[in-house]
Amino acid sequence: MNPEYTIDKRAVRRAFDRAATTYDAAAVLQHEVCRRSLERLDFIRHSPSRILDAGSGTGNAWPGLTRRYPAAQLFALDIAPGMLRHARASQPWLRRLLGRVPRLVCGDLEQLPLAGASVDLAWSSLALQWVNSLPRAFAEMRRVLAPGGLFLFTTFGPDTLKELRAAQPDADAHTRVSRFTDMHDIGDMLVKAGFADPVIDMEMFTLTYDDVRAVMRDLQAIGARNATAGRPRTLSARAWLSAVERNYERLRHDGKLPATFEVIYGHAWKPLPRTGPGGRPVIDIKAVDHG
Repeated sequence: MNPEYTIDKRAVRRAFDRAATTYDAAAVLQHEVCRRSLERLDFIRHSPSRILDAGSGTGNAWPGLTRRYPAAQLFALDIAPGMLRHARASQPWLRRLLGRVPRLVCGDLEQLPLAGASVDLAWSSLALQWVNSLPRAFAEMRRVLAPGGLFLFTTFGPDTLKELRAAQPDADAHTRVSRFTDMHDIGDMLVKAGFADPVIDMEMFTLTYDDVRAVMRDLQAIGARNATAGRPRTLSARAWLSAVERNYERLRHDGKLPATFEVIYGHAWKPLPRTGPGGRPVIDIKAVDHG
């Protein structure tokens, strides 16, 4: 990865803490993707007893997960404590009184504060784009999954916000929009991380706006601020925004400006241990060439 696109995790935490109370009203796409991803569970035979919601945000997946798996224990993890507090406070008072809310865990997807083989389903909806190393995050998901466990996720692909990226002035040397990973590379990473039977597909969404500033407002309201290492550190945004507005206007169609989001859906399994005819575990031994 280009060092300028390295994600500053402290900036991510601050942005999502600030957005905790404004997220749900602006997160139309995020809620729709979560709903569609939950529907995919209806076609997968799996009965988890422990579920990790990795990057839970305001808890938009909690009702769907608990409805499908009412006996399962749900762990909700997010990098932003403000998001977790808001999510808990938004739960019905009776559920909070009876302790029927997920166990909240503040942590990083690349360093999960959970024991190995401690969950049966690792769920992540539009959070993985905030990690610096997808292979590391995938390795962590595999570590915390029990054998036979399911990892189901969504994340953004390379065409996300392509209009905003293309509208940037050529002379701008700062990183203004994050880079996203191609779905084929994600599939390869899952296999290298030790997952089995990965299934990856993609869906394009186009939101429309009256002007560029409305695009920016929505991104800020959900906490999707620029957290790259190469982001501008001075107040030079006025000239940049003026140039973006001029360039973006060329894309206006039927009175609206488009904003594209490429959503990648994926799931894979942590394999069960292989056993021999007598039921003993099979251990792969690789020869080492010392020549």
